[in-house]
Amino acid sequence: MTDLEFLDQAERLLSGIENCSDRLNDHTDADIDNQRVGGMVTLTFPNRSQIVVNLQKPLHEVWLAARCGGFHYKFDGKHWQDTKGQGEFWQSLSRFASEQSGQPLVFQA
Repeated sequence: MTDLEFLDQAERLLSGIENCSDRLNDHTDADIDNQRVGGMVTLTFPNRSQIVVNLQKPLHEVWLAARCGGFHYKFDGKHWQDTKGQGEFWQSLSRFASEQSGQPLVFQA
């Protein structure tokens, strides 16, 4: 994957996170504050816990930090997969956000 291909896929991912967060706020009482600064999106929940997703451009990875730990994802041509075999990005984000918000939340591309 070239640097430009990585940046294109990563931008789609970050924009998707923002859009999903906005949709969840419109259709649930999740009240997620999402802030984007460059290649980083921070989701803040009402209990003040956060999930941070940021780009690691030199490695062509996306890193996700949640209350339960940190995870690295690489694009496999179709999906962002955890580099240690722990699953797909959107499923993981949904699980972590649900845990931190205390309600079922579904993030999807």
